[in-house]
Amino acid sequence: MEIDRDYLLKTLTELVRINSINPTLVPGAPGEAEIGRYVAGSLRNIGLDVTVVEPQRGRPSIVGVLRGKHHGRSLMLNAHYDTVGIDGMSDPFSGAMRDGKLYGRGAYDMKGSLAACMTAAKALTDSSGLSAGAIAVTAVADEEYGSIGTEAVIREIRVDGAIVTEPTALDLCLAHKGYLWIEVETEGRAAHGSKFAEGVDANIRMGRFLNELEKVERELRARPGHLLVGPPSLHAATISGGTGLSTYAASCKLQIERRSVPGETAAQAVREIQEIADRLAAADPTFHATVRPFFTRQAFEVSPDARIVQVVERAANQVLGRKVRRFGDTPWMDSALLSAADVETVVIGPAGAGAHAAEEWVDIESVTRLAEILVRAALDYCV
Repeated sequence: MEIDRDYLLKTLTELVRINSINPTLVPGAPGEAEIGRYVAGSLRNIGLDVTVVEPQRGRPSIVGVLRGKHHGRSLMLNAHYDTVGIDGMSDPFSGAMRDGKLYGRGAYDMKGSLAACMTAAKALTDSSGLSAGAIAVTAVADEEYGSIGTEAVIREIRVDGAIVTEPTALDLCLAHKGYLWIEVETEGRAAHGSKFAEGVDANIRMGRFLNELEKVERELRARPGHLLVGPPSLHAATISGGTGLSTYAASCKLQIERRSVPGETAAQAVREIQEIADRLAAADPTFHATVRPFFTRQAFEVSPDARIVQVVERAANQVLGRKVRRFGDTPWMDSALLSAADVETVVIGPAGAGAHAAEEWVDIESVTRLAEILVRAALDYCV
């Protein structure tokens, strides 16, 4: 089935030229409204049934569905179209092409992927379509922050399988890490800096906690780890305490990011941190610390034997003329949300570089190959 390369390049260029910076990350940024209108219109023009899913005003996600002639499996092609900011970029929305690369914010992360999904859908509608089942192209908002887009789409539609098209250089990602954000607050007692008998320094008490936290961090990294993603880890991300140089700090707050691996639970990770506070309190009854988890995303893993893995691997091997590599990645992706919703999911996407960096580009040939892989996978899966 032939890929319309002109359509792909036009679509990718126009996507990159639309400013879709996530407004939660950069206050005042335009968000996804304009790019949502563009994608919705484009998918309607190629014959898909389009639904706009908007859990927050001005933050739309787009679902475009192509149904086959008979009942069969349904497959989601997923890509996010929000981006991070543009600090340090000289021409972030140019869509300039040089040496087989297309440049601009979001080209690699992940408008190239979205262009491939849309082009794959066009290839199917230009031919005889699907004999059975359905595909759903989902262009989602807010992946760079809270993933409200994919969460809303999961509530809106039900599919059997999903291909999340995050960049992988056309290799097959079968697992990635999750994360948990935890706040720890140590308690002190405010007093004038000269009144040592009255003041209790929350910052120094946090120092005790940090000393023990470092031991836990070393222990985590020393574990055998997961076969594909390695060991879990943590880091002390932010810390703040005190109100002035001549005042004992009444409170000190530490925010920790704990990176998890498949098989771990949030409860286990929180317990490791709580045990530090408990040990310190047992050694000193005047030590008081509160441990509060406030956001979590679970890790992701799919069985190599899952139908979606077999189908996409077969398609990629055929298109690329080589055996694709199976691997695990460290960043979190929306694939975890789909997997948690009992949708068998795999990750494959284009090559490129510069996600969140001052120079970002996607390899155009890999975007074309991705579109071909998606078409083959859809025809094989949706039966």
